[in-house]
Amino acid sequence: MSRYILGIDGGGTSCRAAVALPDGRILGRAKAGPANILTAPETALNNIVEAARAAFVEAGLDPRHIHEANALLGVAGHNIGDVARFVKRNLPFATAEIESDGLIALQGALGDRDGAVAILGTGTIYISRARDVVHTIGGWGFNVGDLGSGSRIGHALLQECLLAHDGVHAPSPATSSVLAEFDQDPRQIVEFAQTAKPGDYGRFAPRVFEHARKQDSTAIKLLRQAAAAVDEVLDALVGRGTQRICLLGGLAPLYPEWLSERHRPRLATPESDALSGAVAMAAHRFADLPERLP
Repeated sequence: MSRYILGIDGGGTSCRAAVALPDGRILGRAKAGPANILTAPETALNNIVEAARAAFVEAGLDPRHIHEANALLGVAGHNIGDVARFVKRNLPFATAEIESDGLIALQGALGDRDGAVAILGTGTIYISRARDVVHTIGGWGFNVGDLGSGSRIGHALLQECLLAHDGVHAPSPATSSVLAEFDQDPRQIVEFAQTAKPGDYGRFAPRVFEHARKQDSTAIKLLRQAAAAVDEVLDALVGRGTQRICLLGGLAPLYPEWLSERHRPRLATPESDALSGAVAMAAHRFADLPERLP
């Protein structure tokens, strides 16, 4: 087998890489720019390679050896055939496998144990594993899914701002703060929404949690609605026998107090992160490959 393996966590904000020995012992880690293979595959390729080379340098290894390494990548869009094939075909590694970013997050959080992860960030996706059978719920994107996500919470806050401006709902500190950001002009909110991406809406989500802690009635209403959507999926996971659930993603630290008490005993601390999960999967996936000579 190759002297080294690579685990790569390719996200929309950054790409992280770790070089390890074939048994999974990590030697070095590094980070580069975004690796969204769906929207910018060539940029993603460049950043994947940059992160891999930087991980080798951080480990005190010659970065030219990345061509001898076997790599496992966890990225969004792994199941979009044309894009995934383009990326895989142009990677410089000895062998490369592309998997879901959610799957490496599951492995990192749970190790080899059964359970589930609820990834609550700009979007939402839930992945469970029972006796090596993996099941996914959600991950359908902002237009038709991602209920309970940061993008949905932010979008709902902007809707409330317009309802408050029109006198349909009472204003609150949360809506007033957003209207002030848009110069008290609802037309600016409408203009913003014409081109806004999920991440643009998502940046308003922490504000909703912040105002809810101050007993803002609008913020509390929105979070109860969002938490109900998350609870509904957790009910489905529990109905399939899931006993251990790890919350991951940017909203993970903020959500527990809003979830139903029936789920709180099942919430568990993740063992590790998605990058560690990618390394562990690489060590397992490439264990039986014949040794490659330089």
